[in-house]
Amino acid sequence: MKVLYFLSDFMIPLVILYVIGYGLLMRINIFDAFLRGAKDGMKVVVGILPTLIGLMIAIAVLRSSGALEYIGMQIGRVTKYVSFPQELVPLVLVKMFSSSAATGLLLDIYKTFGTDSRIGVMASVLMSCSETIFYTMAVYFSAAKIKKTGYTLQGALIATLAGILATIWLV
Repeated sequence: MKVLYFLSDFMIPLVILYVIGYGLLMRINIFDAFLRGAKDGMKVVVGILPTLIGLMIAIAVLRSSGALEYIGMQIGRVTKYVSFPQELVPLVLVKMFSSSAATGLLLDIYKTFGTDSRIGVMASVLMSCSETIFYTMAVYFSAAKIKKTGYTLQGALIATLAGILATIWLV
């Protein structure tokens, strides 16, 4: 285990040194390449900023209006039959859109139920085995100008369901 800790401490510096060394060996102007990459990155940020702002506003409105809790209560009526608490339904829904908003919900769950409670542990496992599906698709697909997202969405939703089932089974 100590070997893994040692490797993890040096992984990022090793990757940086590798990139610089490779650039020097191939006689690439590293600084110019870095600046070009940063410039391209800024173009991507400007392109996806409206999508990010829209997602954040939508999550804030849902959360502030109480609609998220209402939806969670309605879906929770069904999920209780598979031992999935209704308090976690909003977390699953929000996590599909925003990881930071889901982290806020996670902290609320910890404050209400505690970190070592069944719901707290389930929330922790859910956060680690789910992805921000719609955020990721909106950001990366809009940056790459991809229009057909059906199979990606289906696969991501199936993976999220698998994460929920794994959470139920593990906890």
